[in-house]
Amino acid sequence: MMLGAGEVKKGRGAVNMNRNFRLWVSPTEAVLYITLILFAIGAVNVFSASFVLAGQLLNDSYFFLKRHILTFIIGLIGLFIIARIDYHALKRHRSWFGLLTVILLVAVEFSGVDANGARRWLNIGVKFQPSEVVKLAVIFLAAGYLGPRIDRGRPVTLFSAPFYISLIAGYLVMKQPDMGTATIIIGLCLVMYILAGLPRDQLILLFAGSAALISYYTYAAAYRADRISAWLNPWAYQQSTGYQTVQSLLAIGSGGFFGTGLGMGASKFYYLPEPHTDFAFAVLCQEMGFIGGMVVLILLAMFVCYGGQIAGRAADGLGKMLAIGATVLVAGQAVVNIAMVTGVIPVIGVPLPFISFGGTSLVVNMRAWS
Repeated sequence: MMLGAGEVKKGRGAVNMNRNFRLWVSPTEAVLYITLILFAIGAVNVFSASFVLAGQLLNDSYFFLKRHILTFIIGLIGLFIIARIDYHALKRHRSWFGLLTVILLVAVEFSGVDANGARRWLNIGVKFQPSEVVKLAVIFLAAGYLGPRIDRGRPVTLFSAPFYISLIAGYLVMKQPDMGTATIIIGLCLVMYILAGLPRDQLILLFAGSAALISYYTYAAAYRADRISAWLNPWAYQQSTGYQTVQSLLAIGSGGFFGTGLGMGASKFYYLPEPHTDFAFAVLCQEMGFIGGMVVLILLAMFVCYGGQIAGRAADGLGKMLAIGATVLVAGQAVVNIAMVTGVIPVIGVPLPFISFGGTSLVVNMRAWS
């Protein structure tokens, strides 16, 4: 009888244990695990997409993979260090951080490193892209302004320092030239303002002004106008400005449902430009198929959902806006990159978070969630 009772209790305990089983105990832990899974998928994809280029040009097929892993380790260390700091302490230094990033952007103008017809990098013993760091600065500045106003019930206005600084930073990045990153920087700030409760009259002004500016800057440079034409009909420009979009669509389409297999995709053999950076998702869809692409999309959607939960549970407005900013940063870049790779929008050169190779971008995305 005692044994039977014990078995019943054990059985009930097992049922309760199954009912209480969860992959993670909090939204914060979920975001961390999802980030690790995305990085693992990205690391495999970076190697598969880059080993041909790295082997032939650098005599080391693992060159980009090793740099990708090293950057991840640096980002992970930074994540755990910053996670131990009270975010209220960061608020006191946000102005200096914002000023520093603007100074770095100005430094790029005068002493930056040129590559592929653009000047976007600084080399101070370590080569990095200041425009990526600006994204963090925008989150800190906007959250520092919006958070206290949410707590005190005060109105939000566009005519404030964080928005002006994002415009200045966006302009400096546009001159590099890098319209994609400039759009992300300004758009990140604007989305945070909108979610914080921007008045309707300023919303109307914002949309009208944004439409005018986007139209102007799109056609202010000949190469941007060519990209618009190629976007509308890439097959008519498949040997020139539409080449990237056409090759990306061919790569995605050739993957089918299950993909060609890791390392077996043909697009990385000098057909698809930047296969391990801007167009990493196209290579992933070719080699991992529809299933691989959907897994990444589901993980990114889960990332956004849990990020929203973290924002909703924040103790104050500052914490809420920091979480919103970090979520919008990852989600916004993901949406823009996937839309670009699939031809929904013109090619503007924005990496896919955690999947694309890119040292500064990876570190920034990880530290944003620390």
